[in-house]
Amino acid sequence: MVFESNIGLLAAFAIYFIAMMSIGIYYWRKEQNMSDYILGGRRLGAWVTSMSAEASDMSGWMLMGLPGYAYVAGLEAGWIALGLILGTWGNWVFIAKRLRQYTQIANNSLTLPDYFENRFKDKSQTLRIISAVFILIFFLIYTSSGFVAGGKLFNTVFGLPYITSMILGAAVVVFYTFLGGFMAVCWTDFIQGVMMFFAILLIPTMAAVMMGGPAATASALSTLNAEMFNPFTSASGQPLSAIAIISLLAWGLGYFGQPHILVRFMAIRASSELKKATNIAMTWVVLSLIAAVLVGMVGRVYLETPLSGSAVETVFLVMTHHLFTSFFAGFILCAVLAAVMSTASAQLLVTASAVSQDFYKALIRKTASQQELVWVSRLTVIGVSVIAVIIGLDPNNFVLDMVAYAWAGFGAAFGPAIVMSLFWNRMTRNGALAGIIVGGITVLVWKQLALFGLYEIVPGFILSALSIYVVSMLDTAPAKEILDEFEQVNNSKI
Repeated sequence: MVFESNIGLLAAFAIYFIAMMSIGIYYWRKEQNMSDYILGGRRLGAWVTSMSAEASDMSGWMLMGLPGYAYVAGLEAGWIALGLILGTWGNWVFIAKRLRQYTQIANNSLTLPDYFENRFKDKSQTLRIISAVFILIFFLIYTSSGFVAGGKLFNTVFGLPYITSMILGAAVVVFYTFLGGFMAVCWTDFIQGVMMFFAILLIPTMAAVMMGGPAATASALSTLNAEMFNPFTSASGQPLSAIAIISLLAWGLGYFGQPHILVRFMAIRASSELKKATNIAMTWVVLSLIAAVLVGMVGRVYLETPLSGSAVETVFLVMTHHLFTSFFAGFILCAVLAAVMSTASAQLLVTASAVSQDFYKALIRKTASQQELVWVSRLTVIGVSVIAVIIGLDPNNFVLDMVAYAWAGFGAAFGPAIVMSLFWNRMTRNGALAGIIVGGITVLVWKQLALFGLYEIVPGFILSALSIYVVSMLDTAPAKEILDEFEQVNNSKI
């Protein structure tokens, strides 16, 4: 469905674009060195940390991919939401504070590869480089999923050709990420997170009201297909297997290894602000994910013309068109663009930092100046965006499928390594290396084989953790310097 062109709709998008790009220009004038460009000088407050973390986490898949899944499968999609809620809680409660402390104590580490190298005193730089390689591989897929969502948005709303639409959305993201760096990304994420929150709550609420209230809506859906309300069966009435439920819940495991989320923990002003940030983040996540599932289920009965194929992921867009008109509809739809841009910009920034810090500075120019590294990062943003656009050229790509692949890759490659490196002092450099390689490769291979229908993050995470443990126990115990630093983190008040 193409939205009727009107001045109000275009005006809303224009205002949004100008606001986001203005933030990039503002921080262009302020960013001076790599610490500022990558971590904002570690001076984020609780509100910006929490909202930017969740906005960069949820992406366009929360407003398109998950509602599309719920449109087809009903409460089966709720297992993903539950897994993500539990994973978000675990990440904030167990990982955030200790990672913030450890990355500062471990030679002020700016990136995850930087942290791994400093944590294990790896002079060979092998750990840094291997980590950066997996960041590049999986972020190309992840960033591309965001551009695909943006392409579907502009194609649905304005009727622009899909490729033109995707390039337009990518261009705005590149603009403010290129110029402003981390602070621009975080402040745009904060604004975008607020927009996403109210938009995802508003659409199913308004649609239910238009249908006569929640009871009437539920009755209509039950009449259409009562299995949509049963989380233990598919929409066709077939019982969900234990493997299917485990695979859906396992999305929560991915949180411990997502660089674009973890970097927010590293940048907060002080670990004392994390309790407040956690409460804000969890409120946002729980309400938003419940609403995302409701968008799909309500949309199933609200929309008279059924959606099919990859078009099911446009259910939020089509409902917005039916519920609102002109300028206000434009701002609701900007929330989808906000979801896409918040994650894509965060991913581009992490990828750029991996290239500048972990390849360029580590291997090519060890004496590179801060300003030179910032420019390498900016050029990387452009290069990665071009490749991500090429990957996303097929308009039939499912956003949720692309996100699931990259999410599993990061979760398996880095999740066990992050958790165990923060809490197990016997872990060694070779153990970390084994875990990252085994986890990443398992996901790449398992995805192609699709064994047992099991989501690839499950075997990847398990095998990665086992590899870390076995190799570390067989390896020489960590040096006293490493153990002393671990103990310093235990006693840290940062």
